[in-house]
Amino acid sequence: MGLDRTDDKTAAGAVVTLRFIGSGDAFGSGGRLQTCFLVDAPGVRFLIDCGASSMIGLAAQGVNPESIDAIVLTHFHGDHCGGVAFLLLHAMVVSRRKRPLLIAGPPGTQAHIARLMEALFPGSNGLKPRFDLAYVEVEPGRPSPVGKLMVRNWPAVHTAQTEPTIVRVEVSGRAIAYTGDTAWTSAIEEACDGADLLVAECYYLDVANRWHMDYATLQAHKGDLKARRIVLTHASEAVLERAGSLKETLAYDGLVITM
Repeated sequence: MGLDRTDDKTAAGAVVTLRFIGSGDAFGSGGRLQTCFLVDAPGVRFLIDCGASSMIGLAAQGVNPESIDAIVLTHFHGDHCGGVAFLLLHAMVVSRRKRPLLIAGPPGTQAHIARLMEALFPGSNGLKPRFDLAYVEVEPGRPSPVGKLMVRNWPAVHTAQTEPTIVRVEVSGRAIAYTGDTAWTSAIEEACDGADLLVAECYYLDVANRWHMDYATLQAHKGDLKARRIVLTHASEAVLERAGSLKETLAYDGLVITM
């Protein structure tokens, strides 16, 4: 049986869950799929990032893409947003989606997705969705409603052309923070302050990098991270080889976190 969206009638008092559809880096290290987190809350189901392998991951875990109400993107690298093109094309020409869909991300999201669609599926710019497709471009520092979600982002330290952000999503009284791809920045502290969950990139062990997080730096700042739980993701082969020595949970495809 597939994972259907939580029914509003049974959602009163329900918990919020985050399922790792993809927990890997851009290169499939350890056989993990690219970044994609599925969040279920009362009356709403959404993705945080949607890497190029996301439709494969959703199918493998029995998730119907038609059940997704919104997608929240951190930045414009393909392993974080490339799957949006496949999801939209499927919605328009395969499933004939009728449900509305919201896509939120940093400024420039709508134009980037249009370019991505045409690059991956030339000629697709002539397709028009038969469902209500809307974009919300979130300005850093300004909380923005995205359907039933409240989304806020902060500038991340990553490739500038990707409009990189750290995001915090609040839904049903829960708060989820995600670093996206970033080197250390104090904005992470603000984003995860009081959050139920911080999903933190951990690409390196102890190698400082100008665009990505390493475990040693994360540990050095751990006392400043006021989230109730920290889960690591986006690990390289080097981190995966040392997974047993990490103090925090290292995500894997299919891991479910309950809040």
